[in-house]
Parts: sequence; structure tokens; C-alpha cells
Amino acid sequence: MKIFRSGALLAAITLSLALTAMASAQPLPSRSSDAAGVTVTVKSLGLTPGAKTWDFEIAMNTHTQTLDQDLARVSVLVDDGGKQYTPSAWKGDHPGGHHRKGVLQFAPVPGNPKSLELRIQGIGTPEVRVFAWTLR
Repeated sequence: MKIFRSGALLAAITLSLALTAMASAQPLPSRSSDAAGVTVTVKSLGLTPGAKTWDFEIAMNTHTQTLDQDLARVSVLVDDGGKQYTPSAWKGDHPGGHHRKGVLQFAPVPGNPKSLELRIQGIGTPEVRVFAWTLR
């Protein structure tokens, strides 16, 4: 009977861990910023602990100016401790035009941050646009 109980306990722990991992793999809510005639929408594509990259889908739309920023140079990810991380890649539309979309990639943030901010500077205005999420 002890074997069954310990097996049931192990199964319950495994299920609990699996559900926790599934919950943390869920994408965070999209965030948007609309300023100076430019709308920027950011969506996380799952920030899982075992992922090779942490990806953010970014869409920029305007009818008033050209979107010529190099997002890999004007973006930074900031954890709850204030540490900044630069992107490893931008995989998307080239600079120019009125509509751009792509994925900004970062190396996974070490540890288990409580919150993240994606900061993007110079899209439509000199101010920094801040997209923030609470992770737990």
C-alpha cells in the first residue's frame, strides 16, 4: 500500500509541475502604445524557462511618417532588478514604410523575474515607449 501512496504522490507532484509549466508558457497579454500618429503593439510569444529565445512580436502602423528604426538597436528588455538585456535579433520587415511587423528576440532572462519591461525608443517620438508585464 505504501508503494501505491508514494506513486500517487509522485503522480500528483508531476501533474502539478506540468500545470505550472503550462501556465508559465502562456503568452502574456498584448500591450499597445499610440503616440504621435504611430501605433505599436507588442505580443509575447511565450516566455518559457527552457526556450532558446524569448520572442516578442511587434507591429508598427502609421500614416504620418516613415518607420525607419533599427529595432535591434533601439530596444531593451529590463527585468524587475533593473538589469537590461539587448536583443539578439530582429526577424521582420526592413526599415521604411508605414507598416512593419516582425519578431524581436532576446536570450532568456536568467533567474525568475517577477516583471519585465520592453523599452523601445524613437518610434514616432523621442520618448521611450514602455510595455510592461507582471510574470507571477
